[in-house]
Amino acid sequence: MTSKRGARSPVAVTGMGAVTALGWDVSSSWKGVLEGAHPARPVDLFETEGCRCRSAAQAAIPPIPSLTSKETRRLPRASRFAIPAAWEALAQADLLISNGRAKLPHTPLCLATTGGGMEFGERFLAEILAGRKGHLRWVGRYQPEQQALDLQRCFELCGHSVVIANSCSSGADALGYAAQLIWSGEAACVLAGGFEALTETVFVGFDSLRILTTERCAPFDRGRSGLLLGEGAGFLVLESLEHALSRRTRPFCLLTGYGQATDLCHLTQPSPDGGALCQAMESALAQAKLSSEAVGYLNAHGTGTALNDEAEARAYSRFFGAGWQTPRMSSTKATIGHALGAAGAIEAVFSVLALSTGRLPPQWNSPDPLPEVEQALARPLEAPRPLDHTMSVNVGFGGSNAALLFSRYD
Repeated sequence: MTSKRGARSPVAVTGMGAVTALGWDVSSSWKGVLEGAHPARPVDLFETEGCRCRSAAQAAIPPIPSLTSKETRRLPRASRFAIPAAWEALAQADLLISNGRAKLPHTPLCLATTGGGMEFGERFLAEILAGRKGHLRWVGRYQPEQQALDLQRCFELCGHSVVIANSCSSGADALGYAAQLIWSGEAACVLAGGFEALTETVFVGFDSLRILTTERCAPFDRGRSGLLLGEGAGFLVLESLEHALSRRTRPFCLLTGYGQATDLCHLTQPSPDGGALCQAMESALAQAKLSSEAVGYLNAHGTGTALNDEAEARAYSRFFGAGWQTPRMSSTKATIGHALGAAGAIEAVFSVLALSTGRLPPQWNSPDPLPEVEQALARPLEAPRPLDHTMSVNVGFGGSNAALLFSRYD
């Protein structure tokens, strides 16, 4: 894509924010990822009696300084994760005025989720089934566009907003779409990210598929027993490099490539050969005019389920070559759980941090790895190393595959 002036503008990452089961901000979440924190705890948001699995990476809700306690209580849980994460990203990019208003009110929003404010819809249905009159406001706040409105009202934003619900690749797709707005010259600055809250419908649905683990999540391990559901939010401020430098803001890095492909194999199972995942990675690298050898760290999707990890391992072996050791790779879902629509955005934050610090998130809980990825898995206590490019990939239900490429800014 080209800008209105005819040349594609580099996309800079100038701010990041995150809320996970490991903490209320980027630094605490990153610390937990590096140290191998175990986030699973019994779910207390709804009844799990009768479920095979009864735990998840449930997050604590951060405070929202610009809202009263009454205003905060009216927000769906998803918004109560999204607003603090977006706040941190905007503040880090120096785009917040002291009272919480955004400095650039026309900033577009590119958001990702799979459940939105689903717990309000569940509450409404429960009231009706119990013979009571449910509040209609619960139905309205069930819609994912409501969380976009909550963000716009909190920061007094009036730009257009897009909500992407493309299963587990949604977060990466939202960032990719935001980058395309900047590459095309349609926007100079975009707030992009994903948010997700645990809900009974989603939890019980995954449990009925028998893909939730009752043990530790062990991505790419031969003994893996399933995924750990998580929740939270991740946001990045993306700007054209010219716009960022005009504000005297130094970028963390550049987002240089985005690829997306669909394998059309199965509603819930990835294609066994990983062909579409390879295509997404190839597309991201082609945009940056780089080869696979340039990638120093790969944040893999790695859910810890039997079919996903096998397909991913085959795809990486095919893409990077048999016995590959570079890039080093890991799945951070072992420490934060699988945050569904927010996963791609949160994991993009970790990929940027790996690039800027040289520290590799270790692959925790996988003592007996699959042979296709064994040599490449990052391990605890690995020394920091200089990285020029990192990649984050996501694989979702319906055959959705997405890849983001981040490059050092010097």
